[in-house]
Amino acid sequence: MTAPGLAVSHPVIRDVVRRAALEVPGVLRVGRGGPAWRRALSGSAVAIRLRDGAVEARVVVVARAAQPLPRLAAEVRIAVGTAIERLLGLELGAVSVIVDGVGA
Repeated sequence: MTAPGLAVSHPVIRDVVRRAALEVPGVLRVGRGGPAWRRALSGSAVAIRLRDGAVEARVVVVARAAQPLPRLAAEVRIAVGTAIERLLGLELGAVSVIVDGVGA
């Protein structure tokens, strides 16, 4: 993926997305919930796709207990979108947030 004068690889974008999601208060971790075997078999918690020149991101998070999940998902969506646009200088297509568990 490229911006004027910049080429950014998928792993770099995934790392920026993961870090942006982790900075949101209320996110316990980026990844799947449930037992360790399920997490190991579930694949990557962050997926990136380029569609029509825009970055689409999917991020799976585990929320801290007692977090309002719709608000948490909206905050993660904003943080990830901002990171993609401001830090990387790439066009944002969509950000999907999946809350896959609630931890302590």
